[in-house]
Amino acid sequence: MPPKKGSVSRPLKSSEFVIEHASNQAAARWRDIVATQKGSAADAWDRLTKAPNQSDPKCHQLKGQLATIVRDGIAHDQWQYELSGGARIWFYIDDKTVKIVNVFTKHPNQTK
Repeated sequence: MPPKKGSVSRPLKSSEFVIEHASNQAAARWRDIVATQKGSAADAWDRLTKAPNQSDPKCHQLKGQLATIVRDGIAHDQWQYELSGGARIWFYIDDKTVKIVNVFTKHPNQTK
Protein backbone atom coordinates (compact mmCIF):
# COMPACT_ATOMS: atom_id res chain seq x y z
CA MET A 1 0.00 0.00 0.00
CA PRO A 2 1.50 3.38 -0.98
CA PRO A 3 1.97 5.97 1.79
CA LYS A 4 -0.79 8.51 2.32
CA LYS A 5 -0.22 12.01 1.01
CA GLY A 6 -0.70 15.04 3.20
CA SER A 7 1.06 17.83 4.97
CA VAL A 8 3.64 17.05 7.61
CA SER A 9 3.66 19.03 10.85
CA ARG A 10 6.96 20.46 11.95
CA PRO A 11 8.27 18.50 14.94
CA LEU A 12 8.97 20.48 18.08
CA LYS A 13 12.21 20.52 20.02
CA SER A 14 11.86 19.62 23.70
CA SER A 15 12.52 23.27 24.62
CA GLU A 16 9.70 24.57 22.40
CA PHE A 17 6.08 25.32 23.26
CA VAL A 18 3.08 23.52 21.78
CA ILE A 19 0.47 25.78 20.16
CA GLU A 20 -3.25 25.02 20.57
CA HIS A 21 -6.42 26.89 19.72
CA ALA A 22 -8.51 27.75 22.77
CA SER A 23 -11.74 27.77 20.70
CA ASN A 24 -13.18 26.86 17.32
CA GLN A 25 -13.43 30.59 16.54
CA ALA A 26 -9.69 31.03 17.18
CA ALA A 27 -8.97 28.07 14.88
CA ALA A 28 -11.11 29.55 12.08
CA ARG A 29 -9.51 32.97 12.41
CA TRP A 30 -6.04 31.40 12.45
CA ARG A 31 -6.88 29.86 9.07
CA ASP A 32 -7.90 33.34 7.86
CA ILE A 33 -4.53 34.79 8.92
CA VAL A 34 -2.64 31.95 7.26
CA ALA A 35 -4.61 32.53 4.05
CA THR A 36 -3.94 36.28 4.00
CA GLN A 37 -0.51 36.56 5.67
CA LYS A 38 1.23 33.22 5.24
CA GLY A 39 4.76 34.55 5.88
CA SER A 40 3.73 36.56 8.94
CA ALA A 41 1.77 33.61 10.31
CA ALA A 42 4.86 31.38 9.90
CA ASP A 43 6.98 33.99 11.72
CA ALA A 44 4.38 34.14 14.51
CA TRP A 45 4.38 30.34 14.77
CA ASP A 46 8.17 30.28 15.06
CA ARG A 47 8.16 32.98 17.73
CA LEU A 48 5.31 31.48 19.77
CA THR A 49 6.92 28.04 19.84
CA LYS A 50 10.31 29.42 20.91
CA ALA A 51 9.81 32.44 23.20
CA PRO A 52 6.14 33.40 23.62
CA ASN A 53 6.67 35.26 26.89
CA GLN A 54 9.67 37.33 25.83
CA SER A 55 8.44 40.91 25.57
CA ASP A 56 9.40 43.15 22.64
CA PRO A 57 7.56 45.56 20.28
CA LYS A 58 5.94 42.67 18.32
CA CYS A 59 5.04 40.46 21.27
CA HIS A 60 3.97 41.76 24.67
CA GLN A 61 1.46 41.33 27.46
CA LEU A 62 -1.80 43.16 26.96
CA LYS A 63 -2.62 46.03 29.33
CA GLY A 64 -5.46 46.96 31.67
CA GLN A 65 -8.45 44.62 31.85
CA LEU A 66 -7.08 42.60 28.92
CA ALA A 67 -3.80 41.79 30.73
CA THR A 68 -5.29 38.74 32.44
CA ILE A 69 -7.55 35.98 31.24
CA VAL A 70 -9.19 33.36 33.48
CA ARG A 71 -9.53 29.80 32.20
CA ASP A 72 -10.84 26.97 34.37
CA GLY A 73 -10.57 29.21 37.43
CA ILE A 74 -6.90 30.02 36.84
CA ALA A 75 -5.69 33.52 35.93
CA HIS A 76 -3.12 33.72 33.13
CA ASP A 77 -1.24 36.65 31.62
CA GLN A 78 -2.74 37.43 28.21
CA TRP A 79 -0.28 38.31 25.46
CA GLN A 80 -0.48 39.81 21.99
CA TYR A 81 1.62 39.08 18.92
CA GLU A 82 1.41 41.82 16.28
CA LEU A 83 1.35 40.97 12.59
CA SER A 84 1.37 43.40 9.67
CA GLY A 85 -1.66 45.50 8.78
CA GLY A 86 -2.86 45.64 12.39
CA ALA A 87 -3.56 41.90 12.61
CA ARG A 88 -3.13 40.43 16.09
CA ILE A 89 -2.93 37.08 17.86
CA TRP A 90 -4.03 36.99 21.50
CA PHE A 91 -2.82 34.10 23.61
CA TYR A 92 -1.92 32.87 27.06
CA ILE A 93 0.62 30.34 28.23
CA ASP A 94 -0.28 27.28 30.28
CA ASP A 95 2.89 25.40 31.25
CA LYS A 96 4.55 24.61 27.87
CA THR A 97 1.42 25.25 25.80
CA VAL A 98 0.51 28.47 24.02
CA LYS A 99 -3.28 28.74 23.87
CA ILE A 100 -4.50 31.00 21.06
CA VAL A 101 -7.57 32.81 22.38
CA ASN A 102 -8.35 35.09 19.46
CA VAL A 103 -6.97 36.12 16.09
CA PHE A 104 -7.79 39.43 14.43
CA THR A 105 -7.19 40.14 10.74
CA LYS A 106 -7.16 43.88 11.51
CA HIS A 107 -6.44 45.99 14.59
CA PRO A 108 -8.90 44.97 17.34
CA ASN A 109 -11.10 47.78 18.68
CA GLN A 110 -10.40 46.69 22.27
CA THR A 111 -6.80 47.97 22.08
CA LYS A 112 -7.27 51.18 20.06
